[in-house]
Amino acid sequence: MKERRQQTILDIIAGRDIETQEQLLTALKEYGFQCTQATISRDIKELQLIKELSVSGSYRYVVSDRKGKGEHNERLQMIFRQGVVSAAVAQNMIVVKTMPGLANAAASALDHMDLEHLVGTLAGDDTVLLIMDNNQSAEQLCDEIKYMLR
Repeated sequence: MKERRQQTILDIIAGRDIETQEQLLTALKEYGFQCTQATISRDIKELQLIKELSVSGSYRYVVSDRKGKGEHNERLQMIFRQGVVSAAVAQNMIVVKTMPGLANAAASALDHMDLEHLVGTLAGDDTVLLIMDNNQSAEQLCDEIKYMLR
């Protein structure tokens, strides 16, 4: 049932502009699916749907070009290449140093990646603190950040 519903969601957004979860719920009802907004929200996250500006000037759901945890979108890579200076891990936390004024952009980019083990971020002017749910996840993400800085 879940697989059929999610495939139907992909078919719907491929065929027409869907701007809101309510519109998606209505479209799914046309196909015989009765579900809640919470279910739709989970499906959107699992399918990695994002909102993109359409030709008409409104936003619509599309499938993200981000294929997995290890691949990062171009915006994040650009922010990191241009603004991040270093990253260091301390137990379950990562400290990311940026050029002055760019910490908020880096934190926002990381927040929007929906990283599985990221508990939260805190940004100052030139420093971002990433709090992970365990030490191993912090080490892995720090390694990925350092790899992006090469």
